[in-house]
Amino acid sequence: MSTALARGTAATMTVLAVATAAPVLADSTAPLYSLVDAAAQRLQTADAVAANKWLTGGPITDPARVKVVLDAVAKDAESRGVATDYATGAFTNQINATEAIEYARFAGWKFDGAGAPRSAPDLAASRSIIDGLNHQIVEQFAVQWPLLNSPGCGPALAAAKVVVAGERGFDDLYRTALDTATRSYCPTG
Repeated sequence: MSTALARGTAATMTVLAVATAAPVLADSTAPLYSLVDAAAQRLQTADAVAANKWLTGGPITDPARVKVVLDAVAKDAESRGVATDYATGAFTNQINATEAIEYARFAGWKFDGAGAPRSAPDLAASRSIIDGLNHQIVEQFAVQWPLLNSPGCGPALAAAKVVVAGERGFDDLYRTALDTATRSYCPTG
């Protein structure tokens, strides 16, 4: 198999794995596990999205798409009794973290063109996965709303991030992105 074909196959498999990945520790005792794991899965879409944008010349930042996402998140949050400013703030962090991963991938590919993708999944497929994960995250905001707004949120969030990052084999880039994506989850502390 050629290197380019292998990279394209790997990118496609990454999107499929993210789309179908069930949490390894579904019965985790970390109360924010499901929320953090959904945020982590959403971050993992960044590689496939970056590959698509690299190949198509699309911009990493897409204000029109960001508006669509934030509008949908606000509507979903409102319907679940979650403060819309909380949800849009959290998703702004999630989007910033995802874009940071995409920028890191672009930088790596500029330094080493041989490592750049030769194929990538369709952006619409990645966006469908992202939209589903957005819904899961907002759903978890609603389920965990009392904890998220309590003094116990910080320790619960830290515990969930350790478990999720370990299970997903996150490197330093992804661990930093997960910290960024979840940094406003605990508004009281």
